[in-house]
Amino acid sequence: MRFPGAGSQGFVTGAAAEEARPLTEGPLVGVVGPCGAGKSTLVGALRRRGIRAREVAQEHSYVPAMWQRITRPDVLVYLEVSREEAERRLQRTLPAEWWEEILQRLSHARSHADLIVATDGRTPEKVLEEVLSFLMENHRDTEGTEVS
Repeated sequence: MRFPGAGSQGFVTGAAAEEARPLTEGPLVGVVGPCGAGKSTLVGALRRRGIRAREVAQEHSYVPAMWQRITRPDVLVYLEVSREEAERRLQRTLPAEWWEEILQRLSHARSHADLIVATDGRTPEKVLEEVLSFLMENHRDTEGTEVS
């Protein structure tokens, strides 16, 4: 859904962002991490449970605070994954130098994350359970959400 003031990709910026986000909707959860960490899977699962969630695009990590300006999350979740696990999930080789560059670009967002979740060897359900537990403990507007 596009909002007035939305940019070419549908993201709301500036004053329009505040108008487009009713206070009664609960926290906006931003999910960030390297490719293969499970961002899309987690965002989809959160949305199916009625939680507002958005994947923070990796392009926004080129400028250290860009994820804050574009996504404006109330809660930031960083998903960790090893390069080996990401390669297995994506079924392709990820060059070590490129991987280190990605981790460096994401380091600002990681240092500001409210929750860091290790995803290696864990099912999407277990990752979701950890995030939902965190939200229920720390954000009253998610109290009615079921963990499993």
